Order: sequence, then structure tokens, then C-alpha cells
Amino acid sequence: MVGGQTADVQAEAHAIDAGATSLASLSLVIPAFNEAARIAHTLDAATAYLADQPYDSELILVDDGGTDGTGDVARRFAEHHPRARVISIPHGGKAAAIRAGMLAASNDHLVFCDADLATPLRYLDHLRMMVEQGCDIAIGSREGIGARRVGEPLYRHLMGRVFNGLVRLLVLPGIQDTQCGFKLFRRDAALSILSRARLYAESSVTVSGPRVTAFDVELLVIARRLGLRICSVPVVWTYGAHSKVHPARDTWHNVRDVLQVRFNDWRGYYR
Repeated sequence: MVGGQTADVQAEAHAIDAGATSLASLSLVIPAFNEAARIAHTLDAATAYLADQPYDSELILVDDGGTDGTGDVARRFAEHHPRARVISIPHGGKAAAIRAGMLAASNDHLVFCDADLATPLRYLDHLRMMVEQGCDIAIGSREGIGARRVGEPLYRHLMGRVFNGLVRLLVLPGIQDTQCGFKLFRRDAALSILSRARLYAESSVTVSGPRVTAFDVELLVIARRLGLRICSVPVVWTYGAHSKVHPARDTWHNVRDVLQVRFNDWRGYYR
């Protein structure tokens, strides 16, 4: 692989043969903050999916310091499902939860997804195929041939596209969707990236309420600086009626994060 070269590959979902995925083991990380009302359904769906796969797998639910009993629900579930385990952390936001889950994971492929399963887990086959074909990271994308957004309000879509334009201009030209919460990493790639990541890496960072961040942007910027190959896989994504995203507040946080990533990159912190 040529150093610094990154290929952003658009792969049509229907063109991938799910049965041809490798037998690399997989760790599925699900960050959760105050998700007690739906987390049992999510865990049930995820463990059922993984049980049907021909590879070894584990499910890691990261309880991000919620106050509604999400961790208790998840632990009761895990008592009867050996494939699942629960990690509880002080509230640090989605980035901290993903980091904790990925660092605790033990398998060949590390993947994280949202607690509402907005992207169907069947797309794991597509991401795994891309990694088998030479990608270091495969990311779900709500843009590209075959991608579709279901139920997303127009204003949310427009805000997302403006934000992505800023991301492409400042730090990640060529990647049309950095914020879809469905990403798979080779284990060694994930550990190399996380060792360099700076956003929300300190336990002293104070986070209140649900916090949507540009943590994903930083991961992908570091991947490019390391010469890792990023592949985008178009997915069908469903907007959650109970989304915790606050458009104005979270847009501000994301823009601030992107500017920080740009500064960190300029200073050479990711190389």
C-alpha cells in the first residue's frame, strides 16, 4: 500500500455476496446513554443476528453513565446471553463510550453502531467484505449509489450536507458521510488510531446530557495520516423519531470539533 494513499470506495449493497465474508471474528460495540426503553430490543436483535453468523463474535454494550437504568437492563440481559457483556463508564458522551468499548474488544474486526440500530446489522456483511478485499476501515454512508435515508426531516438533511461540506473542505476531501454511526475497523487499525485520538480522550472533559460530536471525523483523519484505506459502503438508514440530536447545539459542538481536528492535524499530532 502506498503511504498516505486512501481510497474511498462506493460499493453497491446488492453487489456484495454476503456469503463470501471472511471468518474473522467480530466485536460489536453499542454505546448507550439513557436507552432503557429500547435497549432490551436492541440487544435481543443484535445477539440474534450475531448468533446466526458463521464467525466468532461478542457484543459490548457501553453504558455511558445514564440515569434511567440502561446499565441494569443490559446486565440482566447479559446474564442470560454469554455473547453479550456490559461496560459502565462515567458519563463522557458517545466518543468516550465508543473508545471504552473498542479498547475492551478482543476480536479481529471492531465495529460500532448506534443504539437504535438505524443502520440494519445486515450491512455488517458488506463492511466485512470490503475489509476482506483490502480496506482497513469500512464505513456506512448515507450518500452514494444505493444509499437511502428514511424519514429524515429536510432541515436535518440540509444541515448535515452543509456540515459535510465543511468537513470535506477542511480535513477530509472525498468522504461524503463521516457521521453515520456504523463503522468497522481492523483491530490493529483501530488501536493505532485510538492511540493518537485527542477529542474527548481525557476523563477530565465535562460532558452533560447526550453529546453528539465529530469524533468520527478525527478517527478518519488519523486513518488517512497513517496511510490506511477507508472504504464507504452505501446503506439504508432510518431516522429515529426519538433521536437525541439537538440540531443547533450539536452542530456547534461538531463544528468546534472539526476546527480542533484541523488544528491538531496542522500541528502534526496525528502523524
